[in-house]
Amino acid sequence: MLPDEFQAVLAQQQINLSATQMQQFADYYQFLVATNEHLNLTAITAEAEVYLKHFYDSLTLAMVFPQLQTEALSLLDVGAGAGFPSLPVKLAFPQLQVSIVDSLNKRIRFLQDLAAKLNLEQVAFYHSRAEDFGSKRSSHRQSYDVVTARAVASMPVLAELCLPLVKKGGYFIAMKSSKGEQELAEADYAIKTLGGKVETVQQLTLPITEDPRTIMVIKKTKETPKTYPRKPGTISKAPLLDRI
Repeated sequence: MLPDEFQAVLAQQQINLSATQMQQFADYYQFLVATNEHLNLTAITAEAEVYLKHFYDSLTLAMVFPQLQTEALSLLDVGAGAGFPSLPVKLAFPQLQVSIVDSLNKRIRFLQDLAAKLNLEQVAFYHSRAEDFGSKRSSHRQSYDVVTARAVASMPVLAELCLPLVKKGGYFIAMKSSKGEQELAEADYAIKTLGGKVETVQQLTLPITEDPRTIMVIKKTKETPKTYPRKPGTISKAPLLDRI
């Protein structure tokens, strides 16, 4: 998917990118590839693949949750790596307030440099573990309208990392590939324990390759108990599963 095709396919979804926005995506691609030569950000570097598997794939978040297209929501991306999905969504819908938390400081520096290069406003980058970022002592706990993550961990783990950061009435949106529904079933106990309720599950395929995607929208209906998230290391070693 080359840039012109990217723009045309998005227009079919009523997402219309200006020449300025298209230039920002081009600058994003160039900076990503240049930085990737000395910092391992992505295994995907060919232009057509980046536009499809990173840029377009990221924007499926706003297709499934269209409030992101029009409302000035606060969006937190957990473990965004090279900025996916939140920064492509920010480029397309600049009214959003986007934050990224990542445990690797080198990636945070890349994102800060990228944001400056793209002249982005209302963006923030935090070097922290998600477990600490959402702890009961953190000012970020239960403070975001939308928290998202793209293939960072299994759903039971991801729910414990992300739901504590969602404000009551907000949403946790997980972006997964073909096994999303299976993971969601495994995460049922964790989601309920952490204050969430599954609202929608949408399956789609990427253009051209028809790679499957599953996007799960989980509403935060009650506050997360103060005992969660647990300490770093504990969540992945002993995920919240219904063992009855």
